Amino acid sequence: MGVLYLVSLLLGITCMLLLDHRFRLFFWRDAKAAAIVTAVGLVFLLAWDLAGIRLGIFLRGEGTIATGLLLAPELPIEEPVFLIFLVLCTMVLYTGARRLLDRISLRLAERERENV
Repeated sequence: MGVLYLVSLLLGITCMLLLDHRFRLFFWRDAKAAAIVTAVGLVFLLAWDLAGIRLGIFLRGEGTIATGLLLAPELPIEEPVFLIFLVLCTMVLYTGARRLLDRISLRLAERERENV
């Protein structure tokens, strides 16, 4: 059985958590809130996937890099891991962008005060 995709997802999660730790963006900023956001995001996206599977829209592709283990029909074990990565990546990007925009806004406000 292949595990390359699952290992790649876990490596991606590890990298996102290291980036998060370095800049204190999500879990290292507020672990409780981050856990809640991640859990809610995972539940929502899994419900979306299950609805798509039930409607015949989402189908599991065959690949040698996947484990082939299923949690439910058409729902590979890699899917919830991917969804955790997706939520984590989105929140790290969002909080990082928010921090950059806040810093830019603060600098512009400081320059504005200096010019007055």
